[in-house]
Formats: sequence, C-alpha cells, structure tokens
Amino acid sequence: MKIITLLIIPLLIISCMDKPKPAEPITGFELDKYLGKWYEIARLDHRFERGLQNVSADYTLKDDGNVKVVNSGFSTKKNKWKSATGKAKFAKDSSTGFLKVSFFGPFYGSYIIFELDKENYQYAFIAGDNTSYLWFLSRTPTVSDELMDRFIKHAGELGFNTDNLIFVKQNKN
Repeated sequence: MKIITLLIIPLLIISCMDKPKPAEPITGFELDKYLGKWYEIARLDHRFERGLQNVSADYTLKDDGNVKVVNSGFSTKKNKWKSATGKAKFAKDSSTGFLKVSFFGPFYGSYIIFELDKENYQYAFIAGDNTSYLWFLSRTPTVSDELMDRFIKHAGELGFNTDNLIFVKQNKN
C-alpha cells in the first residue's frame, strides 16, 4: 500500500498543477486568429524534432471545439518529410493562451503562449511546462533581427538557456 501511495501522490501533484512555470500565459487570446499555418523560427532541441528543418505547424478547428495540430518538418538525415498529427484543448478558459497538446494518446503537454502579437497574430513565443521546451513561431518563414532579439531577451529573462537555441532553416529541400 505504501508503494502505491508513493506512486500515486506525485501523479496527483503533477495533474493538479495550476499554472506551469516559468512563463505566464497571455490573456485576451482569440483562437480564430491563431488558427492557420505557423513557421518555426527557433526552438530548444528535443527528440521529436531533432534534425528537422522547414518546420511548420498548422492549427485547424475541430467540430468538438478543440484544435487539430499538424506539425511537419524535413529530416535532413533521412532526406524526407515527417509529420505528426495531434490535438489541443484549452487548459483553462478560451481567452487564456494556455493549451494542452497531445501527440501520444492520453498524454498532454503544456503549450503556453507567453508573448503574442495580439493585433495581427504574426508571431508567438511558446513554452512548455519547464525550461526545456521553447518555440518561436511566425506567420512568415523569416523575422526581423529586432523581433529575434526580443524573443531571445524575453526567453532568457524567464530562465531559458538561449545559448542552446536552434534557429530553424526555412528553405525548400
């Protein structure tokens, strides 16, 4: 019984977390403006995107009000395109830029929009539930140096190791 309790308590603590750190989700979020294609400009490395260039994400509304997510990228090692389809739903209310995304069955990861061009929805800074997950998305395949500097500065202030950023190539292979 003690072993079961020791296994269950951490799971309960993790599942009851109110707000992931280090980033605060934006408010005033409008899903309809966010839908569509986004290009990945920069990210921290993780196994499910390792070696990919020309990465993009496409968000479409599903009939149930949740979001279909299709991530695509070109594997330079395998010389072929890879894609993954997942789903996203709001972690809180629909006006808070805090979603949960799943590509693996019932397992969800945090998707925290901590900065967004709220006027035109042209760029977004995204974090996971810890400082290992960070993305910079844009509606265009390239961004200004000023916007890149803003992303690096903001991410660094939140504790992300910006020295480890991968700057994604967005050219056709």
